[in-house]
This record gives sequence, structure tokens and C-alpha cells, in this order.
Amino acid sequence: MYLQHFRLTRTPFSLTPNTGFFFGLAPHIEALQVLQAALQTGEGFIKVTGEVGTGKTLICRKLINELPDWFYCAYVPNPYLTPAELRWAVAMELGIEYSKEVDQQQLNQLIQHKLVENAGAGLTTALVLDETQALPDDSLEALRLFTNLETESRKLLQVVLFGQPELDERLDQDKFRQLRQRITFSYKLRGLTELETKGYINHRLNVAGYQGRALFSRRGSHLLARASRGTPRLINILSHKALMLSYGEGDDRVRVRHVKGAIKDTEDASLHTHPALPVGFAALMGLLILAIVWSATGV
Repeated sequence: MYLQHFRLTRTPFSLTPNTGFFFGLAPHIEALQVLQAALQTGEGFIKVTGEVGTGKTLICRKLINELPDWFYCAYVPNPYLTPAELRWAVAMELGIEYSKEVDQQQLNQLIQHKLVENAGAGLTTALVLDETQALPDDSLEALRLFTNLETESRKLLQVVLFGQPELDERLDQDKFRQLRQRITFSYKLRGLTELETKGYINHRLNVAGYQGRALFSRRGSHLLARASRGTPRLINILSHKALMLSYGEGDDRVRVRHVKGAIKDTEDASLHTHPALPVGFAALMGLLILAIVWSATGV
């Protein structure tokens, strides 16, 4: 909608995790370094947790894309699975061919054989799971049993867990103490600072083709950082809405009023108090849509 107006080549604040927009922010780089170091030292379980929208899936995809050639990666993005479904998913990701008549014991044997085969070929097998807080208790235990597979010198499978803070709360329970003790490396993602937020916004705009002076005013960036609490997903939502409001007014910059309008329209964003706005986001968007329709129909 506003791409041509701001001379952009693509949408800068899409909610879809896109490694092409990856910015070397301290918490994300640190998380990647922990993951890469742990995987290369052959540890069993590695865990990264963070609040909703802090960039876990983006880091997950970045990690998978940058694994050395001697890693064989199995990726399970939605692990709300029973133990049996989890085994089927892992087998599929490992490229194991099997018939429908295979039972769970036989499937375990096929998985173990594939892992031994990978190790014999000089490959390290890594199982990466996103949204791990959704795993049922029995499936978490099945996951732990996977890491019992080992030779005399190395683990046959390394497991990387990405999840929300609820995962930490669950693992603190006594019944998960065996799994908890196997997590040798972990990292907790934090929100971005105000300076990091400003750099993040400018980076995404530049990747999207923007050239020129800072598009967001200094005060606007400050308010956006506060209201988003440094959460990348919220930063994207607020930035996108602020650009829409600026475009709707025909402005060439994102002003404080545009950011305030975006904040007011976003449930999870807050400055605690919001001054009255001359035109609400919904009302302005209604006018904007009408203007687009009129332009298209020639009315």
C-alpha cells in the first residue's frame, strides 16, 4: 500500500520470519553463538527461551541455514504431538522410508539405524524443535529417551529446544529433573533496548530499499521502543501501522502522532497513558480505504 510512496521495494515489517532481514542484534547474535558452540562440542540438549515475539523462530531458521555441511538437521516446527506422532515426525525429517505396518518399537530401531548411519558418514544429527512449550509431558519424556542413543564416544542425536518461558516453568517440575539435567547450554532472549530498536527499524527499512534521511522521527522511535517493550514482533506491527498512517496523510515521514495512533490501535502495546488523538486509527484507515476505492473506480 505505501511501498511506492516511501520508495520501498518490499514490505519492511512483515510478521513472517525472514532471515533476509536478520540484523546482528546483541541478544540474537549471543543466542546463535551459544547454539553453534554447543552443537559443535556435541552436547545433548540445548535450550533457547524467550517471550512471544522476541525472535526465536528467526534465530531457529538462521541457525538451520548456517549449520556446517557436516550437520544433518531434522526440523519440527509444531511439536504439539503425542510420543508416537513425534517419532513419526522425526523419522520423516530423517528421510526414513517405512511402511504403515511398522510399530513403535520397529520405528525406534529404524531411527537408531539412521542415526548410526549418519554418524558413520561423518554427519552430526541435530533435531531442532520450535514452540517446544507445546510438547505434552509424555512427548518431552520421549524426547529425552532419544538422547540415550549414543556410541562410546559421542551422542547420536543433539536436540535444540526453542520455546516460550512456560517451557522453563515446566522443566522446573521434579518429574522433568532427568531432562533438565541433560540441558547443558541454555539462553534466555531479552527485549531490545531503545538504541537497538532504532537500529532494527532503520535496518529493515534499508533492506526494503529505503534511502534518505531517517524515516521515523527521534521522538516517534522513542515512543515505539517504549510501547513495544523492545519486542521485535510488536516493533514490526507498530512500524507497519505508523507507516500506513503517515501514508494516509500524504506525509513523507513518520511523526509522533502516527506512532501514537499505531500504539492506540494495538492491544499489546501501551504507554500506560494515551493523550487524545484528533483522528483515530480506525477512522483514518476508513478514509484511506475509501480514497483508494475512489481512485481505482475513478469516482
